[in-house]
Amino acid sequence: MFQTIRRLFLTLLFLSISTSHLFAADANSESEEPVIDVMGTVADHDYFKVPKFINGGKIYLPRLIFWEDAEGASQFSAFLSSKKAIESGLFEDVDHVLTPVSGSIKLDMSITSHLVYFWMSMLFAVMLTIAMSNRYKKGFGRDVEPKGAFQNLFEVFFVFIRDEVVRANIEGHKADKYVPYLFTVFMGIAFMNLFGLLPWAATATADLTVTATLAVISFFVIQFSGTKDHWEHVFWFPGVPTPIRLILTPVEILGLFTKPFALAIRLFANMLSGKIMIISILGLIFIFADFFGTVAGYSVSIFSVSLTVVLYALKTFVALLQAYIFTLLTAVFIGMAAEEHHHEEHAADHAA
Repeated sequence: MFQTIRRLFLTLLFLSISTSHLFAADANSESEEPVIDVMGTVADHDYFKVPKFINGGKIYLPRLIFWEDAEGASQFSAFLSSKKAIESGLFEDVDHVLTPVSGSIKLDMSITSHLVYFWMSMLFAVMLTIAMSNRYKKGFGRDVEPKGAFQNLFEVFFVFIRDEVVRANIEGHKADKYVPYLFTVFMGIAFMNLFGLLPWAATATADLTVTATLAVISFFVIQFSGTKDHWEHVFWFPGVPTPIRLILTPVEILGLFTKPFALAIRLFANMLSGKIMIISILGLIFIFADFFGTVAGYSVSIFSVSLTVVLYALKTFVALLQAYIFTLLTAVFIGMAAEEHHHEEHAADHAA
């Protein structure tokens, strides 16, 4: 229980300091806006969307910026919003990106919409885990059967990840120590994906910064899980002629980095494409209304809304599937690194 919370906190801290500063600032420009801005909708923003009756539908987020002025002196500036930063005279809006009037940004640790949804996802995962743990301590699920939909669903997911993902791919006694981390990964990604289904919400996993950070954490877990045999098969290849080693070793070293790269890109691409697809289909309503009139907009809405309902059902499945795939592949990679190779048994088999 405490290991799960600790890993959640460390993941949260790592992502907090790794947020990219390349996100779209909300500029109140008078330039003509497109009928529907698909990429602007899925991009990271400096505001959090809420219902329209609350502050016009946007709650602006703090800007925390380390920057260097024209004289080379390091500065740290904190503002309640991008607008406040511009009003200070130190920053300006350049193509919807907050930029120092004189100088350059060194590190932007501003709070963004994707980061807020990451925090919310981890908070939900922590709260749900603590609640289910307390019920288990009271005997529900241990002395008597689980009670309530949440506990039954939680137990199904936990037992599945423990037995069918972790223990099925990581050797023997080593498996259980990875359950807290891998279950945390699954729950966190699942909540981020599901939050992204809300019409006004952002999909944090549609941000490469988020998926890359999760992949980097998994990369270090995988490498620190490596046994002596694992590293011998990366750098030395016992029993393989030296000329062949010169070919295989660079390939194996490259493979260490392609695995987390694949984890990051797969999750990012799937979640981003799904979000873009739904927005584009719904956007047909506004495009047709703009070009052909209100009647055309209403007419195409029958098709767009019906298809979107089907896609939402599919996306709910995909949200859980992508969390499962990321967790499964991480478990497979850990299992490969932590596996003990029995050279003596192999030698005996060859001799026989």
